[in-house]
Order: sequence, then structure tokens, then C-alpha cells
Amino acid sequence: MTTQELQLDKFRWITDSRQVGEQATTTQSGESVFFAIQGEHHDGHNFIGELYQKGIRFFVVERSALMPDLRAELIDYADAQFVEVDSSLQLVQTLAAEHRRQFRIPVVGITGSNGKTIVKEWLAQLLADDFVIAKSPKSYNSQLGVPLSVHQLNASHTLGIFEAGISRPHEMQALEAIIRSTIGIFTNIGTAHDEGFRTRKQKIAEKLRLFIHAETLIYCADYADIDEEANLLLKAVNTDMRFVTWSMTGREAVCQATLEQDRLTLSGPFGTVLLTIPFTDPASVENLMHCIVAMLTLRVLDADALQSRLNRLRPVSMRLELKEGINNCVLIDDSYNNDVAGLQLALSFLNQQSTRGRRVVILSDVLQSGQPESELYEQVANLIRANRVEQFIGIGPVLTQNRRFFADGSIFFPTTDAFLTEFSVRELRDSDILVKGARPFSFERIVNRLQRKVHGTLLEINLDALTHNLNYYREKVGANTKIMVMVKAFAYGSGSAEVAQLLQFHRVDYLAVAYADEGVSLRQHGIDLPIMVMNPAPETFATLLEYSLEPEIYSIRLLKEWSSFVAKHTEAETVALSSRSAQRKPCPIHLKIDTGMHRLGFLEDELPVVIEYLKSYSNLRVETVFSHLVGADEAQFNSFSQQQFKTFLRATAALEAGLGYRPTRHLLNSAGIVRFPEYRLDMVRLGIGLYGVESSQLDKEAVRPVGTLHTVISQIKAVPAGESVGYSRRGVLDHDARIATLAIGYADGFDRRLGNGVGHVWINGVRCPTVGNVCMDMTMVDVTQAPAAEGDDVIVFGDELRITELARQIGTIPYELLTGVSERVKRVFFKEGN
Repeated sequence: MTTQELQLDKFRWITDSRQVGEQATTTQSGESVFFAIQGEHHDGHNFIGELYQKGIRFFVVERSALMPDLRAELIDYADAQFVEVDSSLQLVQTLAAEHRRQFRIPVVGITGSNGKTIVKEWLAQLLADDFVIAKSPKSYNSQLGVPLSVHQLNASHTLGIFEAGISRPHEMQALEAIIRSTIGIFTNIGTAHDEGFRTRKQKIAEKLRLFIHAETLIYCADYADIDEEANLLLKAVNTDMRFVTWSMTGREAVCQATLEQDRLTLSGPFGTVLLTIPFTDPASVENLMHCIVAMLTLRVLDADALQSRLNRLRPVSMRLELKEGINNCVLIDDSYNNDVAGLQLALSFLNQQSTRGRRVVILSDVLQSGQPESELYEQVANLIRANRVEQFIGIGPVLTQNRRFFADGSIFFPTTDAFLTEFSVRELRDSDILVKGARPFSFERIVNRLQRKVHGTLLEINLDALTHNLNYYREKVGANTKIMVMVKAFAYGSGSAEVAQLLQFHRVDYLAVAYADEGVSLRQHGIDLPIMVMNPAPETFATLLEYSLEPEIYSIRLLKEWSSFVAKHTEAETVALSSRSAQRKPCPIHLKIDTGMHRLGFLEDELPVVIEYLKSYSNLRVETVFSHLVGADEAQFNSFSQQQFKTFLRATAALEAGLGYRPTRHLLNSAGIVRFPEYRLDMVRLGIGLYGVESSQLDKEAVRPVGTLHTVISQIKAVPAGESVGYSRRGVLDHDARIATLAIGYADGFDRRLGNGVGHVWINGVRCPTVGNVCMDMTMVDVTQAPAAEGDDVIVFGDELRITELARQIGTIPYELLTGVSERVKRVFFKEGN
């Protein structure tokens, strides 16, 4: 079948199998097409059968993926229709470009190193009264995100605002054809994705390709490289293009700007405009300048009206946040905007992170959609139904008027005030709650009501950084090597259930925990991945079987105890069922080999006894065999690591020969993956690297910090020189100082060894040393040199202060600091803009 015959542009496009619920609705399945894309980390062709079972019947597949086995599988799907193409991604891009050509409306295209999403969101806020706007959801600016964004365009839209990002040469050409900007904004240039380009100028030139057909280009002339490349390249291909440049340094530009505190003076072809701006930090000023110049360039309003719009401009939260709620609930806070594309993303996140079993959605009216009202809310209701939401709460007059589309039992309120006044939050228990609202509805008030209140110290976990780190290690080992991820010790302090949900969403192969109760908790939170338990004990054997947890076996004693227990359990089960079908599959076990760690595991000369025993007991099967490198994080131990590898290969070869099958072999930890990729074998074990510490130090900038530990300043006081601070008068001041007391102590995980000036915290851009001993619940720091006030945020570790530095200061390792963050410290999980 051809693309013309299937008329793909009329379908709902699916590019991720996880976008479809357990069973697609009739509307979803009958009007949806799945594009199977072979990506860096996943192959969409692996999920065709899963989607077929969910009701999808239209598929685009890539010829290179159609190996004989897959072709044979597709024949079984008799009523499904398949379109064969060279590249599903290229087809998505081509269809989106064709779709874009149907519209004769202004389109703002935005690129740059930073600020793209903020500029897009602020510009949409400022222009909402004048246009019906289609825009990229969150930061959908990739090779796939851009076509999905532009595909939203419909006949009612009067303006498009789309962002585009690239990470290597030749990527922008396809995106330019899809967006086809009439107005371009180049936000800035920085270091992001430098590794993909030979020079900074090459990166600028590639980004400028987005604007080759634009009528107008807006950028800051203070970026001399952008100014130079724009005049050199764009003027040659588009002589009629108008450059609207601006400067705050006096550099030659169309518009000149000066800023005194919050008062902006802007002069240009439109005259001189005096404005008060709502944000004055350098990044926000730059983003606002692009928006203001774009507004004045579009000439849709005068200076007074522009000031009125700026007055109501609000910060843009670019992330979904996962928070602990009252009544054993989990909150997903996405309260800054609401559109259909963003709702789809938020519902996908709700499915991914669902831990309580009961799903609740609190949703506001969808503003500025451009769709007919009945069509829009029928679509919203279908999304709610397809994602198996048990309780829907709609807030807003338009949602209330369209309540007929929603399931019985849905609740509606005309305003946020009405909800807060009339709804009893005690009704929300043991639930995963998505709170998603357009800015005018002030849904942050709902989040504040539903969020569990704890003290001001919190650990933020960046789920996008976790995903980035996972993909980094996946690239290191390749698609044919499995990954086991360590989520023991509360996922290294990061929150085991939430991290495991993300890992399950990204389809890792195995999880590992230290103790059975950790595995039970994961099962109770909906994790169905295989889980290895590293420290099984006889008193937990029944629990292991009940929850399908797989024990690590490291000694003859443990092997015999486990085998005996399994045999008795199987016999009792068979008698109870009185059925031939009661035969259980062999229980999977994981054999630990001691190749030099000398902690746990079988020595090489013990293996003949192990093999003979296993051959006699068919109720056990060795699922994996593994060992642990002693010194993979240090080059001085390379020769010992090589010796361990050879020992491990001999041991696994002996096992394979004796058992008659090859168990999955794994030797490498996070450091080993980087230092010895040639030892990757069948599987690797990813631990500390996932959480942002590249312990081999060979590629330490490749992983992103995952956790940021925040606290707040409880009090600031002036203390004169010669006075002491804290217990035992350890902190004697040699200068007149401002001393801040922080709401964190050693009971929260701020190690006592960091006291007395050994440790520092980050307050408003300044490193502030500790003073005196760290207390159980409080710590004092010297803020004499910092612009600090009571209630200010304090960063204990994160991007600004790396946890590796903190660990070095007290002679320990990052593992200890991460796992030491107390469970009384609130965890907030968030996704950035996608």
C-alpha cells in the first residue's frame, strides 16, 4: 500500500508505542497510524505486535527492518495495513512539510543555544489576544518533535510559533522545510552541542539555515559571530530579508536598548518605547528583548498595550514535577499551560509514573486551541478515556458546558475558586493526580492545597538527566548488550519506585536490589521487570517466590537452602492443585563468581560441585552468571581487572559446558562500562553512573547530575568578630559576619564532617562556607559575601556544587553522600521541557 492510498495526513500519528493505552479506543485505533522508527536506543518495529493487540491497524515500516522473521510475523496480522518506506522519520518530515504548505499564515521559527522554549511560550502569552496560535508543545524541537508540532496546524490557526534545535550538521535542512518561517528569531549562541560541530561558526551557520526563506530575522547584534554569519550567509541566499537587530551594548543595530533596574528604554524604527519589565536577570532580559522586538515588528499593538501585556506575563515552568501529596497521593504538577499536545505528553507521564493505581486528572479549559469547541472536548474526553483515568475533574466554564463528552462520575467546577471552596480533598486518596491547567486558572493554588507539607529541604531528581545518562551507557555497550540497573538503597537515595518506573518505561532488561523488601516495594508499585535480589536470606524465601524475585546465589550453603525450599514449595503446590499442569518453570537464579573481590561468590575451584548439584536439580535455572571488577574506576588496577576478566571467562565457559546452556554473563559496573567496553559480554550493571557520577573519570562530563539538594535560609543574624557559632564553640569568627542558619542537618544527610569551613553551599551565585559544627537539623554558614535574605534557596549539591567535590572534601565517595540523604527529605521528580 502507498502513502497516497492510506492518506496518512488525516490520521492521528503515533511514534511511540507507549502513547497508546492498554486497549485503544475505537477512535484511537481506527484513526491512528504507527510510524515504526529505528532510533538510537529503540526500534519501533519491536512493538508492532503490542500495538496490534491494542487495536492499531495502520503501520508505516522501514524496509531495512523487514527481516524474514518480522515479515512472517506481519503476515499474521491479516486485517492490518502496512506501508513500506526507506525511512519512517523522513516520511513524517515530508508529510509535515506538505501539511505546512497548506497554510498562508505568519510563522515564527525560533532557534539558538538557549531560551528557545521560554521565548516561544512568552511570545505566545503576549500574542494570545491577537492570534489563534499553534506552537510546539513544551520543547518539541527535534527531528521528530518539529514535524509532530507543525502537524497540529489547522484552518483556524492564524499564527504558528515553532522552535527547532539541532545537534549536528545537515539536520536543519529538513526542519526548515517543515517550519518555513516567515519571521525568525535566533536567541543566542553558547556551548550546547559544540561537540557535534567543527567550530562555533559552523554551528551558527547550520542554525541559520532555518531562516533561508524568512522575510524577517530578529537577533541580538551583541553576539558578533551571529551578526557576522547572518550577514555573510543569509543575505547571499535571500537578498530581500529584513534584519531587525538589537543591542544593549551600543553595537550597531536597528534597535538600541538600555536597562536601569527594571526600566527598559528601546529605540528603533517604531520610535522610542519606555517599558517596565517583570524580570531582570540577564537570561530573562535577553528572552524578553526578543519577544518585545518581535511584538513591535509585528505591529499588532502600541506601547501602552505592550506594557499591559508585560504586566501580566508570568514565569514559565518548563517541567513536569512529581511531588508527594496528601492522603498517600502522588502529584504531577503541570500547572503552567494547557493544550491538547501538552495534555498527551502529561498523560503519558502519568502512565509512566503511576504508582498508586488510581488515576485522577484535574484539568482546566483548553485556551486558544483553534478547534471547534465540541470537536476539541470530544478529543480531550477520548484522551482521558484512553489513558484509563478513573476520576476526571474539569475546571472552567467551557469544560463545564461540554461535560456530555466525559464519563459518568466526572466532576465539573466553573472556576478554580469554586473547586477550592466546594471540593473536599479528603476524597482524593491513594491516587496519582495530574494537575494541568492554563495559566489564567492559577492551578498552583490547587497544587499547594494537595501537596504534602514538609520542611524546606528537598532533593530534586531530574528524570531527563537520568534518561540522558541511561542512553549514554546504552550507546557505550550497543544495542546487543542488555542492561541491569541497580536501584538498591532507595535508588542511591533518588527514590526507588519513581526511578524504577522511568527505567521500566525505557525498557531496561533487569533491576537489582539489595534485599527482598526492596523488591516487594517495587512490585507493589507496579514494576514487572525481572528483579535480582543480591542478599537473599532463608526467612525471605517465601517472599521471593510470591513476588517473582530472583535470588543471587553466592555459596553452596545458600544454593542448597534455596533449592530445598523451591522443591518443597513446588511439591506442596502440586498436591494442592492436583493437576499435571501444576509443573512450575525452573526458578531463575543468578550465580555470583568471586574473581578477586573476595566479598561474596563462588571461587573458580568450587564450580565443579556447583555444576553437579545444578544438574541434579531441574527446579533451578541459572539465568545469569556475574562477577564484580575490584578497581574499574582506577587505571592503576587495569592489569588486575584484565586478570579478573580472564578468570570470569574460564568460569563461565566451565558452567556452560557443564550445564549445557549459556547463562547471560555480566561483569562490568558503571566505571567498567567506560574503561573496558570490550568486556561488555551479554549484559552490564549500571549503578552510580545512572545517578550522575562517572566514577572512572575518563568521560566525566558525559553524564549529567541527577540530584540537586536544596534547603532554605531560616534566619540571618549579624555576629561580631570574636563570637562563636554552634555547639562546643567551634566556630570562632575572625571578622564581623552575617551568619545564616539553614534548615538542614546531619539527620537530613548533611555530613558532620562538612562543618567548620570544610564544606560550602551555594547561595545566589556565591560559595558560602560552613561555620561551627553541623547540628542534627540545622547548619550555619557565613553569608557575609553573599546577597542573601531569609527564605532564600540554598543549593547543597547540584550543577553549581558537584557532589564529587563535596565527597572529596571529607575523604569519602559520592555513593555515601547520595545514599545518606534522609528519607525525611522530600523528593521532587521533574521532567524538563519535553
